[in-house]
Amino acid sequence: MARVDLKSLIAVTVLFMLLNGGVLGLVHKSLTADVQPAARDWRIATLLSAAGSLLITVQYAYPPWFILPLANGLLFAGAALFWRAVQRFCARPHPAFMALPAVLGVAAVAWVSVSRETHVARVLVSSPVWAIYVFAAAWTLIRHGAPVARISRLVLIAIFLIVGLFIVVRAVHFSVAPQVPDSLLVADAAVNVAAIVLLSTLPVIGTTAFILMCSERLRQQWEHAAATDDLTGLPNRRSITATGNAHFNAARRAGQVGTFAVAVIDIDRFKSINDRFGHEGGDIALKHVARVLDTHCRGPSLVGRQGGEEFVALLDIANAEEARIAAERLRQAIESLPAPLADTPLPVTASIGVGVMAGSDADYDAVLQRADRALYAAKQGGRNRVVLGRDA
Repeated sequence: MARVDLKSLIAVTVLFMLLNGGVLGLVHKSLTADVQPAARDWRIATLLSAAGSLLITVQYAYPPWFILPLANGLLFAGAALFWRAVQRFCARPHPAFMALPAVLGVAAVAWVSVSRETHVARVLVSSPVWAIYVFAAAWTLIRHGAPVARISRLVLIAIFLIVGLFIVVRAVHFSVAPQVPDSLLVADAAVNVAAIVLLSTLPVIGTTAFILMCSERLRQQWEHAAATDDLTGLPNRRSITATGNAHFNAARRAGQVGTFAVAVIDIDRFKSINDRFGHEGGDIALKHVARVLDTHCRGPSLVGRQGGEEFVALLDIANAEEARIAAERLRQAIESLPAPLADTPLPVTASIGVGVMAGSDADYDAVLQRADRALYAAKQGGRNRVVLGRDA
């Protein structure tokens, strides 16, 4: 193969490491607080990898017992921090023993360097350290990263796995091949070129994937905030309306009129709760009712806060009677679980109006309006009851 200037190749990869680390530093403050610790770890890992790589290029200028443990120690520390960054991103614990492979690896490299063992020995003692960290990071993303990102997470998993597999294959090759290079800087060894290129993908391409993963997390949080009620954590009116339209249209396309219903739930005498306990007490009551509804809204049903003291449940049911039974179950759950207000739990009740989809309904709003009229009838009828729309 054509001779490659490996020192120049390492210098170029270090430059890209520093540039990507700089980009991550620039966007750091724009990231959410929950992601910033992970980003900080990743940036430090990139800088450590760059420093370790530069020391590799000057290994002949210093005693091997000094320069090789130092260079490998920086690289091991970078790998450990890449894993810890992933752990933090996925909100996983990051105990101190994560540093143990790096410490043992430095000790092993120091030992083989002092005893003047070959480059093969150094590769064989350092490879397990790298493999532990990259495979552990990949497993963390596979096991715990699914809810937080999509494409970028898969790219980062692929990078970790490719690097890990190369480390294993390289170690096996060095242990069985009759002739192997006696240094990483031997330019005519294809395995060395591959090692520099592949091992640099983690701090270079991996950093880009990590930045994208942070951006996806931020976008998902914005989407969640736009669709969620701040006080209760339930879907807000916008989200409920969008889901209600989708359910209505799906039922109409399937020709299943009568299998979709809307229940409007209104807390009885909520103004008196505010007057007696203040707005803070009213908020406690709202959050309490929201938890009760969320717990007891079973199966494919969905509940959200419409606004004020009013909630909406979307019910996928078989018929009108099933819708009434589902609404009655919600009413009973609210009545049976007092709100934790002041020193004495406060009994809370709710009136519920139910609208069942009819063949003449043009859209979701028609069903919602029928439920609203039924709710008015429930209030007029004495509160703490369920009224079906057709009976209103």
